[in-house]
Amino acid sequence: MMFYSQFASFFRDGGPFMFVILGVAVLILGTALERFWVIGRASSWNARKLVRDLTEHVRRGDARAAAQLASRVKSPPGQVAHAILTSGAQSDESLYAAADGEAAISMMPLSRRLPYLSLLANTATLLGLLGTIFGLTTAFAAVGAADPSQRSAFLAAGISQALNTTAFGLIVAVPGMLIHGFLASRVERIGAQVDEITVRLIRAVLGRTPETIPSVAEETVALMPSATSATHAPGRPAPNPLLAAASARPDGTRTQPRAHR
Repeated sequence: MMFYSQFASFFRDGGPFMFVILGVAVLILGTALERFWVIGRASSWNARKLVRDLTEHVRRGDARAAAQLASRVKSPPGQVAHAILTSGAQSDESLYAAADGEAAISMMPLSRRLPYLSLLANTATLLGLLGTIFGLTTAFAAVGAADPSQRSAFLAAGISQALNTTAFGLIVAVPGMLIHGFLASRVERIGAQVDEITVRLIRAVLGRTPETIPSVAEETVALMPSATSATHAPGRPAPNPLLAAASARPDGTRTQPRAHR
């Protein structure tokens, strides 16, 4: 109870800028809690175990099981792994392009609103300094206009307001900067996990031939009845309907296949 009474006295003596700094503190708290929830959910998965399980499935030639495992992981590493496994590409350039595109999409929500924490923390510091200047100016103006017997009281009140505002601004700013640094490091760690799973999974995919590691799309087509086996030219492989549909443009035309080295 004594703490609350002391804080109330501290807040009251700080002047009008204390309310502005308090509003900044509420914004920092709300943003930090929301970011902790989002980033904490994304980093709750064991990325090292995920890489080990996915590469084991790929080396066994079971791309479908690997894709199903990656789809159950609701985090950027799992989303990037799922994009690699379902891309149907067999060259390292195409696989890295699929991984980079998915990483850009999945990592964007994690870094959203993080710069606001640093901005609000710096704002609290500057508001504290502004309140200091305001308190000292008020104190000197009151000292000049007050009676000699009251000058010491006005001077003490002005200095107390200045120091309280500075202290409250730093009390809000320091935790805000620490929270921003902690959350930014967590996002960087998730980004490193995405890079690791991209490199290891693509190496596992390219470590076997396309005939021994079919993509998920090719496994799906293999289970479907071939409708084009009677119409394609002898000696040439039947066209893949899923890959043909994926390469179709909105205007009805199709993109030309790229030659893989």
